Formats: sequence, C-alpha cells, structure tokens
Amino acid sequence: MHNIDVVIVGAGPVGLFQVFELGLQGLSAAVIDALPQSGGQCTELYPDKPIFDIPAVPECTGQQLIDNLEKQIAPFSPKIFLDQAVEVLEKRGEQEFYLKTTTGTEFTCRAVIIAAGAGSFTPVRVRIEGIDQFEGSQLFYRVRDPAQHAGKDVVVLGGGDSALDWALQLAPTAKSLTLVNRTERFRAAQASVDKFYELADAGGATVMLATLQSFAQTDGKLSELTFVKRDENKTEVSVKVDDLLVFYGLSPKLGPIEHWDLALERKLITINLATFETSVPGIYAIGDINTYEGKKKLILSGFHEAAMAAFAIKQRFEPDKKVNLQYTTTSPLMHERLGVDAEGEATAS
Repeated sequence: MHNIDVVIVGAGPVGLFQVFELGLQGLSAAVIDALPQSGGQCTELYPDKPIFDIPAVPECTGQQLIDNLEKQIAPFSPKIFLDQAVEVLEKRGEQEFYLKTTTGTEFTCRAVIIAAGAGSFTPVRVRIEGIDQFEGSQLFYRVRDPAQHAGKDVVVLGGGDSALDWALQLAPTAKSLTLVNRTERFRAAQASVDKFYELADAGGATVMLATLQSFAQTDGKLSELTFVKRDENKTEVSVKVDDLLVFYGLSPKLGPIEHWDLALERKLITINLATFETSVPGIYAIGDINTYEGKKKLILSGFHEAAMAAFAIKQRFEPDKKVNLQYTTTSPLMHERLGVDAEGEATAS
C-alpha cells in the first residue's frame, strides 16, 4: 500500500508538471498511467514532431518536452507507476481516497488529480477481416522507430496530419511509399499536402485516392493490398507491401473515469474554475480531460491549471492557514524544496 498526499492519474506533460507544482507546496505525489511510458500523447503520437508554443522554448519535440519535465520534477522524487490503469477509486473520508490499479497496486491519498488527457486513445482500426493478425509485425497504428521501415515497401493509409507527416518523413528511406486516402479531401495542413504531391510528381512516392478492399499473404506474411480507386470504373489496383501504417485517427474513451460519479459534459469533466475541483470534493481535473467556458486544449493552459490546482489542494489540506504565493526566484523555502541554493546551484542531498 502506497500512502501519498496526492495521486495523479495521467503521466502526460500536464500530469508531470502537476508533480512540480505540488512539490513546491511541499506535497508528495504518485503518478499512474495506462501507457508503458510517461509522456501521454507527446510520446505516443508525436515524439519526433516539433512543438513551438511552450513558453521560453522556441522549439522542442514531444519527447524532449517530456524528458525536460522529468528532469524538472526529479527533486521531488515522484513515484511513477506505468502500464496500469486505475480500476478502483473510492472516497473513504473527507480527505481520504483509496485507489487500486489493474496490476493490484494500492494507494491511499488525501486528494486525486485527473490529468488523463481526453481519456485513453484507441486507434481507428482497419476493418478488413483477418488483417489484424499482422498487427505489431507488419500492421502499425503508430511509428515507434522510423528506421524500422527503411528499405521496405510502405503503404500509409489516411489523410490527416499524422499520415502526411510520416509519409513525408519515411519516403526518402523506404524502398517505395504509397499514400492512400479515401477521398480527395485531406485533413492535413495544406502545406504538407502540397509537399507530398510535389514529392510524388518527382517520383519519390505515390499518392492514390482509393479504399482498401482486401489483402493477400505469402508464407504467412502480408504481401499485397488490393484497393478500389475512386474513379468512374472503380478500378482495382494491387500494391506490394511490407509495412502497412494506418492513421485513420484516434477514438478517445474515458474508460473507468466514466463511472466515478463525476459531473460530465460531453464526456469531459466539469470543474470549479477557481480551484479545478470536480463535483466530488477532493478530486480535481486538469488538462484536456476537463471543460469550462473558454477552455483551450493547449499544453500551456494545462500547466496553468496544474498550478491553480496545487494551490487549491494545499488550501484544502490546511484550511486555517493562508497559502502564500512564493517565488522560486527568491524564496528560501522554494529553494530548499527544489534542492538548490540562492544562486540556483544544487545542494548536497
């Protein structure tokens, strides 16, 4: 049993920064996430894509952002539990919660913060019977290692930003690359669409407007895909394939959160804007999982919400005391909690 001040559900960028804000208030935290690595959407969907709207960071990738956040929260020694979801959440007192994960890990805490993005994301899968047998070996719904697809006949399905971005990145090293979209309308940035068509015109890739009809296998391996083109004759075209990458989008699911008796609006958690507390006292929600008037689903907005929630939780724990705003620039207490001296140098542990 882990006894902690606050349990954070979700190890995305907002959940990780919440550890920092709680640490500044002298509160301990544990973080739980269903994914096998921390980072949420940043590492799951766009680890190599640049982010440009993090204050004072002109550009960084999703993975770099998570790496820096983990370095930032290190002074507070958070306990991070990955590859497990919260299965049980019970309120047992005014300031006592019990949680149990799918792996049997148990927690008691004084407050809970839900920072689960929009819930768990499930990729929209290919609806061709039998093709799922190749998932993880030749059928992929995300790119973990671009080098894995080098020198292969790659087929990319989809017309959104992920499909175009990965098609552009993988084409130079692939043996061949075919991008297939179901309609003439792409959902990606027009600049990316134009760039890919230029690449195709130069012979570096192929673009096709068609629908996947069937597949063939040779010696137990996926070897060919048959498409029906969107022309008057509905022409059938067969394409050789080693790796099939599918980017049809993601379907968010709240999962167990939906059954925690929290007030919801369109499957998002409503909160008190002053404290980010949910309809259940002691449970807070920050980041993309919550909703309020004027809500903007941005990482930087989530960082602000994390700070507000930390102050509110500290006040809830110590209602008779005033929670003073202290600056990390000048506060000796903040320096002590961060493990640095007045000049910002690390102190001996």
